[in-house]
Order: sequence, then structure tokens, then C-alpha cells
Amino acid sequence: MKYFLWLLKAAIFFTLFAFALNNQQDATVHFFFGTQWRAPMVLVVLTAFAAGLVVGVLGMVPRWWKHRSAARKAGVAAAAHPAQPTTPPAPAALVPAELTTPPSPFHGI
Repeated sequence: MKYFLWLLKAAIFFTLFAFALNNQQDATVHFFFGTQWRAPMVLVVLTAFAAGLVVGVLGMVPRWWKHRSAARKAGVAAAAHPAQPTTPPAPAALVPAELTTPPSPFHGI
């Protein structure tokens, strides 16, 4: 299994490496007000991926802060009010075997 994972990682690396080698020609990205950026295609794709990653992480930060503060409040509340020990539940009543097994089709023969 370990060798399969290394083989999969190598295949992904060489696929991305071949993509980078095949996209070395310049690409022009046009921004607003007549500005433009000329760079190899692979850098344009890498920049777009990184920008998407940053936007995704920044979109998660408010919810992450909310969960972190809720966990901190729960931790403070748990420390202020320790849980009281509970008694273990009583054992369930034993059920006779004839009530748990299905009836036999040959019962009345």
C-alpha cells in the first residue's frame, strides 16, 4: 500500500510537471483600466489557484473564529461546573430464549 501511494504521488507530480512544460508560452491577463500582465501560462494558472485558495481560507475564518470562541466558552463553563458522577445503569432484565427466537415452521407437526 505504501508503494502504491508513492506511485500515485509520482504520477501526479509528473503529470503536473508535463503540464508546466507544455504551457511555457506567454499569456496575457487583462485587468481594468488597460493594465495587463504577461507571464507564462503555468504561472497564470498557479496564481489563479493560489488566489482561490486564499479566498477560500478567508471565507472560512469567521466561522472558525465562531467555533473557537464557542469551544473556549464551553471549556470555561465545563471548568466552572464540573460534571457530577453518575451511577452506572442497572442491568437489563433477562428475556427468556423462547421470546427472542422466531417460531419454527415445524412447531405443530
